[in-house]
Amino acid sequence: MTQERYGRIVLLRHGETAWSISGQHTGRTDLPLTFNGEDQAREAGERLRKRFPDGFLPDHIFVSPLERAQSTARLAGFPNYHVTAQIAEWDYGAAEGRTRAMMAQALGVQSWNVWDDGPLELPEDLQGEHNEMLPDGTVVHVVNGPGESAEEAAHRTATLLESLEPIVAGGDDVLCVAHAHILRLLTTVWLGQPADFARHLELDTAHFAILGFHNDEHVIQAWNL
Repeated sequence: MTQERYGRIVLLRHGETAWSISGQHTGRTDLPLTFNGEDQAREAGERLRKRFPDGFLPDHIFVSPLERAQSTARLAGFPNYHVTAQIAEWDYGAAEGRTRAMMAQALGVQSWNVWDDGPLELPEDLQGEHNEMLPDGTVVHVVNGPGESAEEAAHRTATLLESLEPIVAGGDDVLCVAHAHILRLLTTVWLGQPADFARHLELDTAHFAILGFHNDEHVIQAWNL
């Protein structure tokens, strides 16, 4: 088949949250969008409609179960969608709700990076649960469990990509609304790269990427738009 006969997979990251501002790892904690994040989501919808004037069929829109992703989908103009845990954010385990600096201090090291020392490598004494108040007064429940490896998170996305293959092969476009790390990991699966390759892909809040084909090969057609 030629490139024109394939559909595309569009990846949209949710809008800004309090923790995307602070740099706290935001995996399964169900944060709302900030007011700015809501505006970002609306603007992302406008950019998507310019790039994809035919839109996306509701059956071809897949959204993370977390509220920040679902709010982004609705505000962007896509109120009808399938919710799938396959693109819930990477479970950061003990790093959840903590910044890199906080993790380094807790571990007694100079620096810490989730790509170098993933959740499964963290000590159990950093696990637990607590409530945290956001700057706007919203209280969120934070769970620091064992987490999952980058490879495990990537495997979740692989099962979704398998189900999307017939849609894309039939020439229809797909929209996935989720989170930075899980969408970057999904991209590594699409490209046939190891999960660690995702560290080289930056995806800003309320920005989108386009995966597709070139000469029948899986490629990134556009990134961080």
